[in-house]
Amino acid sequence: MIQIENLTYSYDQKTVLKNLNLTIPDRMKIGIIGESGSGKTTLIKLISGLYEVQQGQIIAEGKMSVVMQGNKLFPFTIRENITCGHEISENQIWEAVRIAQLEEWVKSIPDGIDTFTGVRGDNVSGGQAQRICIARAIAQNPQILILDEATSALDMETSAHLIEALQNWWKERTVISIAHRKEALDFCDKIYRLEEGVLC
Repeated sequence: MIQIENLTYSYDQKTVLKNLNLTIPDRMKIGIIGESGSGKTTLIKLISGLYEVQQGQIIAEGKMSVVMQGNKLFPFTIRENITCGHEISENQIWEAVRIAQLEEWVKSIPDGIDTFTGVRGDNVSGGQAQRICIARAIAQNPQILILDEATSALDMETSAHLIEALQNWWKERTVISIAHRKEALDFCDKIYRLEEGVLC
């Protein structure tokens, strides 16, 4: 469960989030839409602990994985970018690869899953990098998955296949997904709009 109580956050003398209250039960899928600059990413960074809460409180129970727009790859192999140094079985790694729609591509390249992604991830495309980051989040086996525009670099067909695969995997998990368009959140149980710092 995630509990947000009286959450207010400001920076540069501007209040971005205003007294937010939200309860997300276990296994619920929540979508949040809003214009650029509405505070969506700030909210996600607060929930995930990347930003420190200024006023109010956030209680999040369970292991959490976060996929942010523009997540970076480390200068390692695809496998190492997925495991991030954790002990993860081959079955779990390949399950994550399949769900993230990477399997066909990974099996088609000479070094497969042990391909070096580049110093700055420059040996893979933006869409491939985004899917590797999604596979990384899946492989950690979280109770809570947070997606911030996590399919923005994917074409519509790949994005649709990815969401379909994720829906089978995340049945017993809590999901928060951020998007600009409501249509991208059709899988959610409930969709909120963040406008002028207020959820509605």
